Amino acid sequence: QVRLVESGGGLVQAGGSLRLSCAASGRTFSLDDLGWFRQAARKEREFVGGISWSGITTFADSVKGRFTISRDSAKNTVFLQMNSLKPEDTAIYYCAAKYRSNEYEYWGQGTQVTVSS
Repeated sequence: QVRLVESGGGLVQAGGSLRLSCAASGRTFSLDDLGWFRQAARKEREFVGGISWSGITTFADSVKGRFTISRDSAKNTVFLQMNSLKPEDTAIYYCAAKYRSNEYEYWGQGTQVTVSS
């Protein structure tokens, strides 16, 4: 059974940092593209950033220069390092995975990030 489990969320003051982790299980994800999404209250889910199976990263304009993504393929884990956090970064953060697909197929249950002003 494929599972993605996020961790590392919490409450942080504006300007602070958090590091989210997403542990995948059920099979190896070394050839998957992995992504991070977020959904704020009363808003649609949006793409935050992703890392391809080859290590290429992409980010939404709203987080460029503040967030980074890395992966440890040996541990089937992807990380989202969030620096210089802003109140508008408050959301539930989800990780997702896809293998040779245009759509993300597997999703975690999410972890709450709250940034206070």
